[in-house]
Amino acid sequence: MDNTRRNGALRVVNGNANPKLAADVCRYLNIPITASNVGSFANGEINVKILESVRGDDVFVIQPTCGNGKSNVNQAVMELVLIIHTLKLSSARRVIAVVPHYGYARQDRKHAGRVPISASAVARMITEVGVNGVLTMDLHCGQIQGFFHGCPVSDLNPTSEFAEFAKTKNFDPSNLVVVAPDAGAVTRARRVGDRIGASRIVTILKRRVVANQIESMQLVGEVEGCTCVIVDDMIDTAGTLCKAAEVLKDYGAKEVHAWATHGIFTDPACDRLTKCAALEEIVVTDSIPQDISTKQCAKIKVISVAKLLAEAIYRLHSEESLERVGVEKREEDLQPVENLVEDDEDVEDNINQIE
Repeated sequence: MDNTRRNGALRVVNGNANPKLAADVCRYLNIPITASNVGSFANGEINVKILESVRGDDVFVIQPTCGNGKSNVNQAVMELVLIIHTLKLSSARRVIAVVPHYGYARQDRKHAGRVPISASAVARMITEVGVNGVLTMDLHCGQIQGFFHGCPVSDLNPTSEFAEFAKTKNFDPSNLVVVAPDAGAVTRARRVGDRIGASRIVTILKRRVVANQIESMQLVGEVEGCTCVIVDDMIDTAGTLCKAAEVLKDYGAKEVHAWATHGIFTDPACDRLTKCAALEEIVVTDSIPQDISTKQCAKIKVISVAKLLAEAIYRLHSEESLERVGVEKREEDLQPVENLVEDDEDVEDNINQIE
C-alpha cells in the first residue's frame, strides 16, 4: 500500500486507551506506529512527547475515550486532547482523531434542569485544539456529529463485521429475528437484519424510571420458536439486556444472542451476563479493550474492527469517499502484515509512564 501520497506520510499515533487496536490497524496499513511517550507525571498530569518528526504528514490518533482497567474515561479524553495539541504544534499537515468509542455520548441533551450536555462539551475540547477531522463508530445518537462545529465527522458502522461473524453461526434465516431493544435502535436493527437475511425485525418497548433501571418491557412482534439477536450500540451494566433476553424467552424464543458495537461492561455486568440463563452469547467489537471482560464472562466473544478502521483511515488519507467503507472490499490493499509490531511488549514500550 502506498502511504506517501501528496498529503505527506500516513502516520498513526495512539494513547493508552486501546494500544492493541492501534497495533492491529497498523498491521493492515503496513506501517509502524509512530513512536511516542504518553504518560503521566508523579502528580497525575498527562505528559505527551512525539518521538518522530510529523511535519507535513497526515496523523491519525487512535484513542477511544474509554476506561480499560488501567486508566479511566477522563484520562483517555485528556490524552486525546493533548496528543492532538502536540501534533498540531509539531506542524502535522492534518490531525484526525480516530475515536472508535466516544465516551460521554449518552449525555447528549439536557434531560433535567442544571445538568451538562457532556457530549457537546467533550466535542468542543477536541475541536478547540485544532483537530482536522473525527472518525468514530456507531455513535449513541447521530446528532452528536453536529457538536464538532466546523469539523467533519465520519461515523462508521460495523454491520459488515457482524455480518461476517453471522456466517460462522449457520443461522437459519427463515427462523432468525433481529430485536431492537428500544424504538431508537430500529434503524440499526433493520440494517443488520438486511445484511444477515433475518426474517423480520421486532421491537421491545421499555419504560425507564432512573438511569440503568427499567420498570417494564413489552414486546412488539412474534418470536416464538425463533433465534433472536438483540442488536444495540453498547452494553454497560447489562441490566436492560438481561431483562430483554428474559422477556424474549418468556415469549417463546428458542435462543437469544446479543450483539453490540461497544462493550463497556461496568460492574456488575459480567456477573449478570454469566448468571443470565436466557442469554446464549454476547458479541462485541474491540472498540474497547475486552481483556478483563472475556476472562470474567465466558459468554463474551470479540470481533475486530481493525480492518474497517484501517480502510477508513486509508481512504481519508487518500481523499477518497467513505461511503462504501465495509461494503467494497479492498483485499489487495488491506492485508495484515505479521510481526510489524512483534508482540504486546512492543506496544507497551510505545506508551511509557513518565515518572
